[in-house]
Amino acid sequence: MANEKILSFFLRHHFDVHVSVASLTESVLYDMRLGLFGSDSCWCVKKGDSAGQDMIKTWMLPPNEKPRDKSVIVIDAGGTNFRSCLVTFDANGDYTISDFKKTSMPGIERELSKTEFFSQIADNIDYLKNKADRIGFCFSYAMRITEDGDGIPIAFSKEVKAQEVIGCPVGKTLAEELEKRGWNNMQKIALLNDTVSELLAGRIAARNGTAYSSYVGFILGTGINAAYIQPSFALGTDEVLVSKQIVVCEAGKCNKIARSDFDLALDKNTNCPDAYQLEKQCSGAYLGSLAYEVLICAARDGLFTEKTCENLLALGSLCLIEVDSFLYAPFATDERATISKACTTDGDRELIYDILDILVDRCAKNAAAILSASCIQTGEGKSVLHPIGILCNGTTFFKTHKLRSKIERYLDVYLTESRGIFYELLSLEDDITLGTAVAGLR
Repeated sequence: MANEKILSFFLRHHFDVHVSVASLTESVLYDMRLGLFGSDSCWCVKKGDSAGQDMIKTWMLPPNEKPRDKSVIVIDAGGTNFRSCLVTFDANGDYTISDFKKTSMPGIERELSKTEFFSQIADNIDYLKNKADRIGFCFSYAMRITEDGDGIPIAFSKEVKAQEVIGCPVGKTLAEELEKRGWNNMQKIALLNDTVSELLAGRIAARNGTAYSSYVGFILGTGINAAYIQPSFALGTDEVLVSKQIVVCEAGKCNKIARSDFDLALDKNTNCPDAYQLEKQCSGAYLGSLAYEVLICAARDGLFTEKTCENLLALGSLCLIEVDSFLYAPFATDERATISKACTTDGDRELIYDILDILVDRCAKNAAAILSASCIQTGEGKSVLHPIGILCNGTTFFKTHKLRSKIERYLDVYLTESRGIFYELLSLEDDITLGTAVAGLR
């Protein structure tokens, strides 16, 4: 546990070191239910309150069985890279991935028209022409999913420039472009995002003999998000508000979690102030910058020796790699050891370690709250024989110092010991690819 000097520092800056996963979960759950059922529903406790999370309906459920004797083209677009391949399931449901290709994402270099955008996508997958009549398309940008499985982009991020595509049905438009190029009639192009792909991969990752009662898809990398299976919900006996389906939370947009002085300072320097409030507390894109704000403030408050304070104030910036480098090796001297080199005494080194560990710990609490809220919302996991399978992905989740073990500890204490909900964290090689393939074949 951190010493009183550090605890007092965090308290002065409205950073609640002792916040419980239980209270965080209740805040995330409240925001989820506002987004799902609306501010006029019975869930709303404050008139006029609105959700931060989008709670996107997908009209989709995992299949009851693994796909068999089928092939599907898989497209993964969500950053600077555009990946495509062919996935084939044999008679036993075992899969092979072939014809893999990685190219650049259309719209990265310049603004593209709608015609140019879909023409470039078709160029990227022309080598797979007529190798399958279905496409699973993991399109990890903000979009609305239609009941027939198509996706309507709401906005582009990650430097993609294609404003004419906003509001356009991606699957239908791509199918029209492929038909012009002589492709056989496409039976289906299914759009989904990466958290849904994660969730659907749970069906493939299931160990022999394990019967999961439900699934959650979770990604903690550059950003943070989750998807879960929402059961049907009705008011009274007639009005069904939500049918059973996978729901994407856009968890990073939750705005019901208290922010510290450090969070507010970071937020002012981002491109989207006041948006993605929870993501800015715990995702890989922001953790390094947040650590910088905390250490600079600590140096200004005189927490360290004079020389260490001077060195920290001269840093200019930090990234998560540098933070992790220090936590894994506090005495390192390589090019990533920015923080270690700034320390002039072991006492300062220990204080900084404790400060950064508290930031990782808060990240773990927030992640555990998102996962707990998602599991609670499924209504499942009430038997140790039928846990909820949580498919996890993301560099921040797997590589940040002690983060995964902290998340699991908080889930064990709150979700299982306190709430009686059983879970299992799962991982699977090629998870996004396989989940997207499952969507294309459903």
